[in-house]
Amino acid sequence: MTLDIITNPLLEGVPHGFFTRLGGASSGVFKGLNCGYGSSDQRDIVTINRSRVAGVLGVDADALIGVHQVHSADAVTVTGPLSPPPKADALVTAREGIALSILTADCQPVLFADTQARVIGAAHAGWKGALDGVLEATIAKMESLGAARANITAVIGPAISQPNYEVGPEFRDTFIAADPGFERFFLQGKGDRFHFDLPGFGLFQLKQSGIKAAAWTHHCTYADPERFFSYRRSVHEKQADYGRLIAAIRL
Repeated sequence: MTLDIITNPLLEGVPHGFFTRLGGASSGVFKGLNCGYGSSDQRDIVTINRSRVAGVLGVDADALIGVHQVHSADAVTVTGPLSPPPKADALVTAREGIALSILTADCQPVLFADTQARVIGAAHAGWKGALDGVLEATIAKMESLGAARANITAVIGPAISQPNYEVGPEFRDTFIAADPGFERFFLQGKGDRFHFDLPGFGLFQLKQSGIKAAAWTHHCTYADPERFFSYRRSVHEKQADYGRLIAAIRL
């Protein structure tokens, strides 16, 4: 089955994709393109899925590089395969033939490119990493490789949208304590519940950083089970585990 790949004009000229779950070899709750070794899916099946992604991007499977994601604000520079993958949540490179990848299942996958300097980046930005500055850290790492902030474009891929991201008052308080202006990213829900705009918050941070342009693809992982894995949906449906979506970019 052909893979289902979401791309964006802001990254035109740079091979990239936010891959949906369609077209993979996994079955059961992982049905489709599960690319997460951290899941309980069969490892050899995940390897097949990742190889399909690498093939689309025109790189060898071992050149599809990722990190051990821990919801941090840490970014690393990649010059070749990482073994073992370091604990971090963003990667940057100026090396041809390397594909940077991020795994998500509701959090924001963010792909970056400075086509003039030939520098790319990828970040995993859940609420914690985003609040702690992982997007700014990615941009700073790209600058260290010669990228210019004013030439960087960034795209947020499929992520959980505000109507489906219900949180408690303590969650909101964490953001308000960091900046009272962050209240704008919350809508009142039922009782003491709120709805948090994760991609809206990510877009705000990207635009505040002074990069050239930023966009969200406007795909909600929770709302579309046919195309996307969702951690939160798996919890609500009492599933034993969930698949991981992959987003990747290469020079």
